[in-house]
Amino acid sequence: MTKQLGGGDPAPPATRAHPGTHLAGGPDDAEPHTDRLRYLDAATRRIARGMNLDETLHELCHAAVPAFADTAFVHLYAPLPVGDETGAVPGVLRLHGADRASPRDPGPGAEVVNPAADRLLGKLLQDGRPVFGNAPGVTSAAAELLGTAGAAPAVPPGRRLIIAPLHGRSHVLGSVVLIRGPGRPEFTDDDLIVASQLATHTALGLEKAMLYEREAAIADTLQRTMLPPSLPDPPGVRLASRYLPSSRTAQVGGDWYDAIPLPGNRVALVIGDVMGHSMTSAAIMGQLRTSVQTLAGLDLPPDEVLHHLDEQAGRLGSEHTATCLYAMYDPVQQRLLVSNAGHLPPVLLHPDGRAEVLQVPPGAPIGVGSGGFESVETHAPAGATLLLYTDGLVESRDSDVLTGVEALRARLRAASAGSVPPALEKLCDEALGALGAGGRDDDIALLAARFEGILPETVAYWYMAPRPQTAGQARRLTRRTLGHWGLESLVETTELMVSEVVANAVRFASRPITLRLLCTDVLRCEVGDDSPIVPRMRHARLSDEGGRGLFLVDQLARRWGATRVSTGKVVWFEQPLPDAPAGDRTP
Repeated sequence: MTKQLGGGDPAPPATRAHPGTHLAGGPDDAEPHTDRLRYLDAATRRIARGMNLDETLHELCHAAVPAFADTAFVHLYAPLPVGDETGAVPGVLRLHGADRASPRDPGPGAEVVNPAADRLLGKLLQDGRPVFGNAPGVTSAAAELLGTAGAAPAVPPGRRLIIAPLHGRSHVLGSVVLIRGPGRPEFTDDDLIVASQLATHTALGLEKAMLYEREAAIADTLQRTMLPPSLPDPPGVRLASRYLPSSRTAQVGGDWYDAIPLPGNRVALVIGDVMGHSMTSAAIMGQLRTSVQTLAGLDLPPDEVLHHLDEQAGRLGSEHTATCLYAMYDPVQQRLLVSNAGHLPPVLLHPDGRAEVLQVPPGAPIGVGSGGFESVETHAPAGATLLLYTDGLVESRDSDVLTGVEALRARLRAASAGSVPPALEKLCDEALGALGAGGRDDDIALLAARFEGILPETVAYWYMAPRPQTAGQARRLTRRTLGHWGLESLVETTELMVSEVVANAVRFASRPITLRLLCTDVLRCEVGDDSPIVPRMRHARLSDEGGRGLFLVDQLARRWGATRVSTGKVVWFEQPLPDAPAGDRTP
C-alpha cells in the first residue's frame, strides 16, 4: 500500500531551525548537542503518541520532516512479524508511507523490493545500524529502496541520504530512508545517532501498535464467539439484537445476551454485564452464560435461576461481579416473568407507543452472594416489545443512568409514533440512536423481543391419570383435536407417536401426566410427567417385545427431544403442517 502522509508540521521551537543546518559545530560547541537532545526529546515523544501503525508512521514522518530531513520514505516488511514468533524473515518490503517537504504523489512505479538475506540491503537491515547513502556499496541498496517510489529522485550524492533500519525487540520491521536536498548541509556522524534513535523509537512504537491491534482483534473475536451466533425463531415472539464494542478501548468487555427456547413454547430472555474490561471479564462472561443456559434447561423460575447463578459465581472464586436480568415469556398465556440481579430495568414498549420502565426489584449483583432475588409477573400483550440492554446504552460521561433511560424512552416513543409499529430491526437502530455511529464509552448489548403470542384456540391441553388406559384416551383426544383443526392427514402418524410417548410416560409417572398439542407453524406435541428419567432411543432386537417406541418417533417426526424440568421431564415432537390454507388448519 502506498500512502501520502502530507507535509510535516512546524518543528518545536527548539528545532525550527533545521538541526542539520547549525548542529555541526566542533567539540567545543555545546549548543548543537543541546539542540539535538531537545529535538530528539520532542520527536520521540511525538512518535510515542501513535496508537496504531498508521499513526506511528505519521508521527515519525512529521517529526522528521522538515526538522531533520526534507524527505522520508518508510518501508515495512509484508507481513509484519509480531510478538516472539521465530521463523523465516518475510520476503518483501513494501513502501508504506512517504513524506516530503514539497508533497508529491508517489509515482506509479513498483512498491515492493525483495531484500534477500545474501544481498547488501538484507544485510544492512539485519545489521541494524544506520548508514550513509554514499558508504561503500550502499548506493545500490538505496537505489532499491528509492526505486519503489517511482517519481522519487535518484540517490543523492554525498552524505545526503541515511538508511536507518527499523529494529524492534525481536525482529527487523523495515527501514526509514531520510534525504536532504541540495539547499541544506549534508548529514553528519552525529545525525546518524539521531536517525538511529528515531528508527528505534519508531520500531518500538510499531511493535506496541501491532501487539495492541492483535490483542484487540483476539479480544473482539473472543467476545463475539461467546455471544450467540444467531437468535432462535420460537413461535409467538420475534427477536433482534445488537452488540457494539466500546470505541474507547481495545479491551474486551463482559456484556452478553441470550435467548433460550424452553418447554411449552416459552422463551428465556437474558442480558448480563460482567464488571470491567479484560480477558478475565470475557472468560467469566462465558462461564456465566453457559451456567444460565444449563439452568434455563431445568425450567426453573427466573429468581431460582439467578439464585443458582449467584452460587455458581461464588464457586468460580472470582472477585468480579456481574449484573444479570432473566425474563421468561409464555406466548400462550401472554405473560412475562422477570427477575433482576442488579441490572438496569427493562423497557416494555406497548402497542399504543407507551414506553414503560418495568418495576422489578433489582436484587444484588451476581457474585455478591446475598441472594434475595424476586420474580415479578406482568402482562405481555401481543404487539408489545421488550428491550433488555446494558449500561453502555444509557450511561456516558455526559449523562447519568436515569437521564439515559429517559432518553431511551423518548427515542422509543418517537419511533412508535406512527400508525404502523416500526420493524423490530429498525426499532433496535432507533434505540441505539447516535451511539450506533461511534463515540461509545462502554460496550452496548441490546436484545429486543416483540411479543406476538399464540392464540388459545391453537392450543389443546389435558391432564391424564397414569394408568394403562391413558394411551388410548390420548389417541382419542388427539384424533378429535386434529379433526377440529383440519389436520386429518396427520391423524394416523400423530396418534401413533402420541400413543408411544404417553405409554412410556405411564410406565414411570406417579402423578397425572400432561398432553399438549400446539398448532403454529408446525404441529407440536408435548407429554410431561414427574419422572426425571429421560428416555433414550435404542435399537430393539427382533426378539424384543418393546423398545421401538422412540425409534418410530424418530422416523416419523421432523424433530423430537426430551427435556428435564423442575417437575420432571417433557418429551416432545414436531411435524410439518400439510400444504393447506391457514383457515383449514386452525379453528
